[in-house]
Amino acid sequence: MVKRLFDIFFSFIGLLILLPFLVVVSILIIIDSKGGVFYLQTRVGRQGEDFKLFKFRTMQTNSDSKGLLTVGSRDSRITKIGYSLRKYKIDELPQLINVLNGSMSFVGPRPEVRKYVDLYNDDQLQVLNVQPGITDYASLEYFNENDLLAQSENPEKTYIEEVMPAKIKLNKKYIDNLSLGTDISIIIKTIGKIFV
Repeated sequence: MVKRLFDIFFSFIGLLILLPFLVVVSILIIIDSKGGVFYLQTRVGRQGEDFKLFKFRTMQTNSDSKGLLTVGSRDSRITKIGYSLRKYKIDELPQLINVLNGSMSFVGPRPEVRKYVDLYNDDQLQVLNVQPGITDYASLEYFNENDLLAQSENPEKTYIEEVMPAKIKLNKKYIDNLSLGTDISIIIKTIGKIFV
């Protein structure tokens, strides 16, 4: 209950304070390339329920047809403004809407797409017992995941066999130590990562 109240209060305040900035970003996206301002992707949330995750659009439209993974910070599908939005994680800010509507929390296992969740074993499915989040231990550890995958000859295989299991282990570490103090610590470390 305390976690939900924390999420509601700070997501509302965040959206209110950031509104002028979000409007400017939206205008820049529209000017930069054809397509909508937001990118809505179906992700798997708590108890395996699908929901729409909000992001600022940083890629050309219909980029999902060329693969769900973003490989490298210079993926050719990324728009000009998209590079900067991704670098500073500005594209993630619309997820404050997800936090406000209750489909996500500030901190929790990053929600995955159904394609990869379908590969989880029974033990790994435990990460679906809690609300997904904007950031978590795995987000900190794999902050530059796209660049890591770019070094692989087979990025999707590397993601499925190496990155995904490692991230799930970190998700379980978070679940085993749930507390508001842990959440605040992760949020502070995430902000530090963005500006370092």
